[in-house]
Amino acid sequence: MTNKKGIHFEISERKILLRIIDLLMVFIGVYVLSLFFDFEYVEVNTENSVAIILLGVYVTLFGTIFELYDLQKASRFDSTFKNIVITASTVVLFYLLTPILSPLLPNERLQIVYLYLAIIFSILLWRIFYINLIESPRFYKRVLLVGEISNIDGLVKALNTSDPNYKIVGFINSEASSLESVKYNGIPEFEAKDFLEIIKKENISEVLVASFNSEAIMAEVYHDLISLLERGFKIRDYTQVYEELLHKVPIQLVGKDFYKYFPFSRSNENQLYIFVQRAFDIVFATIGLVLGVFLVPFILLGNFIGNKGPLFYTQERVGKNSKLFNILKLRTMVVNAEADGVKWAQKNDTRITAFGMFLRRSRMDEIPQFYNVLKGDMSIIGPRPERPFFVSELSRIIPFYETRHIINPGLTGWAQVKTRYGSSVDDSLTKLQYDLFYIKHRSIFLDFNIFIKTLSTILYYRGQ
Repeated sequence: MTNKKGIHFEISERKILLRIIDLLMVFIGVYVLSLFFDFEYVEVNTENSVAIILLGVYVTLFGTIFELYDLQKASRFDSTFKNIVITASTVVLFYLLTPILSPLLPNERLQIVYLYLAIIFSILLWRIFYINLIESPRFYKRVLLVGEISNIDGLVKALNTSDPNYKIVGFINSEASSLESVKYNGIPEFEAKDFLEIIKKENISEVLVASFNSEAIMAEVYHDLISLLERGFKIRDYTQVYEELLHKVPIQLVGKDFYKYFPFSRSNENQLYIFVQRAFDIVFATIGLVLGVFLVPFILLGNFIGNKGPLFYTQERVGKNSKLFNILKLRTMVVNAEADGVKWAQKNDTRITAFGMFLRRSRMDEIPQFYNVLKGDMSIIGPRPERPFFVSELSRIIPFYETRHIINPGLTGWAQVKTRYGSSVDDSLTKLQYDLFYIKHRSIFLDFNIFIKTLSTILYYRGQ
């Protein structure tokens, strides 16, 4: 059997492609300005290399902060156009305000407008091409699922919402079926006897095996999988793909062989990483507290008008190794908000005051927690610390919940930038999946990613 695989860009390849072509288009746009206009502010040549590199760094940095490389948003023109305009505006502003490294301001100030428009239109031109070509069906990865019907529904729903280019064509039931067997109608089901023919007919580029019990896989399906493997065909396990596309650990799919899924990051034992992280915590927490002092008069005024009561409050939380500590926060709810008992914080919670909502959305309510970071109770980045009452409840319902306490809790974390505020057991399960992904893969690069996404959350006013 020969299979002509279609062209497909993996997630990492598309993100690299977007970044590289964005930079190339900006440099080309600036070069075109110098060809057709009397443009001298930024000249593309070796003598001006520092200024050109600085422009490229700003485009990449602010493009990341303003979500130009979020693949879901990059596949839509409306969100792409908005993010390009915001990114270009910020890039030009910072470029103008960077002394020494950026060129001197031109005598003809209109050249700044030329640079601004060149950045917008050069990136936009390429992104229109990207949306209409690379995001088209011809570049989809066509995937065939192999597994038990009981697993198919959850996987299809999760994977279909993760990557617009990941197309699940259908599935093959890996178990012997009968007339009484449950049927799944979400995607087409193919006969096991047609396995190899379907690979060719449907132009499948990847087989995804989603089976809890490999011993239950029919001999016919098993032999076809071996045949594909021997021919170099791409076959992957669902947990690997789940983590890769959704960036969370599928603990709801993990059984008694859980130890296979938790080879936690070596960074958890890397003394250099731990030292760098702690140094970053101290430096950033110090800066945060200093800035917080300057904001105190305005926060006091807002609290007096819109909060009516104490400015600060403390609350017991669970830290590293399940050690309890008191977290310090700015009060965002009415006084005695839990007079009737401990409750989940809900979206549009009526207990949150108007000024309290502002503090939450701007993340200013977290400023006092820099004190907890300096004390060592918390880090800047890590799983958010939860209250003992909820930890006790959730650890009885959700497997591996206590695992999130093997590292210091954080001011912000992977779960906070990837999902909404947790207000139920299901939300807590989702947050735990992200927290375990962070613990499993934590690194300086992932920490930087979280830091940038947190800035996006603050700038887009998405805090809860």
